[in-house]
Amino acid sequence: MTGSLTIHPIVLGTKVFDKSMMTYQHGQGQTYTIPIYAWLIKGGDQTILVDTGEMHPIQSQDREAAINGKIYTFEDGLARHGLTPKDIDIVIHTHLHTDHCENDYKCENARFFVHEKELEAVHNPHPLDYRYLEDYIEDVEDNGQIQVLTADTDIVPGIRMIHTPAHTSGGMTVLVDTPKGKAAITGFCIIDENMDPPPEILGMEMAVIPPGTHVDVYEAYNILETVKKQADILIPLHEPRFAAIDVIGA
Repeated sequence: MTGSLTIHPIVLGTKVFDKSMMTYQHGQGQTYTIPIYAWLIKGGDQTILVDTGEMHPIQSQDREAAINGKIYTFEDGLARHGLTPKDIDIVIHTHLHTDHCENDYKCENARFFVHEKELEAVHNPHPLDYRYLEDYIEDVEDNGQIQVLTADTDIVPGIRMIHTPAHTSGGMTVLVDTPKGKAAITGFCIIDENMDPPPEILGMEMAVIPPGTHVDVYEAYNILETVKKQADILIPLHEPRFAAIDVIGA
């Protein structure tokens, strides 16, 4: 299916860690830098963001060279598109790990779409999952801005959220109808290599590589395979190449 929506990556931070945090059991010992994105969706009647990134991103030449792209604050990233945080009508959350929701409170006019299992996790995280911090969503929750999802949901024409609990229990993949086909902003933290493994991995009869952090590694593998088949354009949530791209799907 094709539509009129386009997707615009905005880099709002980075992380530097072992590559196997992305690619389960592969890339151990390899230092890897990932971008942290918000994804601006244009072409509809409302201004929509997928995730809101880091509040205080490290902006350094080394980090930008590692991802081959510019790192912005939330305000500066939106300003490139003629927007301010108050202009955001809808925020769609892939999940609620801190690097995906730190600027939520700035979007005071937005509705937030979040799976119920993410809200449960952010308020009562398992000790193994230290990436949740409820402080970042308390304002929008107290203001009644959150719309809780319990199943796959059409948000607006051309945008559908589907439950994909690979990385977190409430992870949601965002399907967007673009002029180039259906794009999938994954609800789990991966890079291109997860969906398009190198020959040595394919030779092991693995069609995908599960995310390095996951709820159930076997189920995560199956979810990645399913999402891969559903989309014409795959947008792994932390793939560095999007840092140098202005628009996806046009």
